[in-house]
Amino acid sequence: MSRTSSLRGGRSRKFKAEINVVPYIDVMLVLLVIFMVVAPITNPNVINLPTAGRSTLPPVEYIEIALKPKSAASIGIHGKKINTSKDRADLASQLEQLHKKHPDLPLMISADKEIKYDEVVQSIAQAKKIGISRVGLATK
Repeated sequence: MSRTSSLRGGRSRKFKAEINVVPYIDVMLVLLVIFMVVAPITNPNVINLPTAGRSTLPPVEYIEIALKPKSAASIGIHGKKINTSKDRADLASQLEQLHKKHPDLPLMISADKEIKYDEVVQSIAQAKKIGISRVGLATK
């Protein structure tokens, strides 16, 4: 008997140095199924906005801007409509004139729900540029 042959038929055994990937594939498939089930449940488009309570002492008089779709707007003092404007530049000039007449009045912006959020933000920014320090948003 020679030393190079083994006891089982004379062949020498070689070791296989391979990674068994079948368990990894099983784990990945399970994770894929879990993500496919959980993804429709979570809706990333829903934003939970905080609610604001009523202020303790609302102003008696204020400048009110009502923003409407298609760049239409009206401006007045405490519900008394003074002017209507067809575009935002005209509204800004009317707001500036009204603020010069009544510099101590705060501004209340009420916007239609179909209006773009950007138009409301631009109105707030324009009011801050004019010098109005107190700006509020009307809600239901």
